[in-house]
Amino acid sequence: MNEFSNQTALVTGASRGIGAATAVALARAGVARVVIQYNSFPEGAAQTVDAVRAAGATGHAVHADLSTTEGIHSFLEELDRTAPAVDILVNNAGSLVRRSTLTEYSESLYDAIMNLNVKSLWFITKACVPHMIDRKAGAIVNVSSIAARNGGGPGATMYAAAKAAVSAITKGLAKELAPKGIRVNAISPGTVDNHFHEVFSSRAVLDSVVAATPAGRLGSNEDMANAVLFLCSRQADYIHGQTLEINGGHFMI
Repeated sequence: MNEFSNQTALVTGASRGIGAATAVALARAGVARVVIQYNSFPEGAAQTVDAVRAAGATGHAVHADLSTTEGIHSFLEELDRTAPAVDILVNNAGSLVRRSTLTEYSESLYDAIMNLNVKSLWFITKACVPHMIDRKAGAIVNVSSIAARNGGGPGATMYAAAKAAVSAITKGLAKELAPKGIRVNAISPGTVDNHFHEVFSSRAVLDSVVAATPAGRLGSNEDMANAVLFLCSRQADYIHGQTLEINGGHFMI
């Protein structure tokens, strides 16, 4: 029997990019049901669900704005109705939202970034863990960022801080949940050639990253999804609390 048979996976932020690629990768690997969360791109969410179903899994999409407390609560209520038993959780939802300097920074932008990148992750994980504890098994993969290591680019300080919190939460939860049979890890993407950087980076900046990357290219959504799939699999049974840097050698520890 496939190791993922009869399991339900939840992937947040999965209407495009890393989240969409991860949802499809999990379906192809044999996960029985893949639930995705999305916010502003319903067409992409529908495409992801179609791809999940084409790969042989049941697919379901839930809309929620995780940048607000109200949106987080709404999602948790819907999750309790539609997928109360999650076996694999991928906390991918996150964004820079917009670049802003310290002197121009608004409280609403601060709240949106911290809600989306940190608060939603914490409370979605809290909602999913009881089922994992009951079955003494589960895999949680959080999505951090290279920004957590280098402080981010111009106007991205709070985004970098939020992703650093993701990496710290990963370690803390790994300690708490490993004795209960649950593995918690994270991936830390470098610069990925996807919609995020179409919005927040210029072509000149991306070209400079390629020039400084030993692998000679940007990352792909599939590069990240493959790493998530590995961390969810039995091949990673003894990996706990790690943040896997995936950046083509651009940043080495």
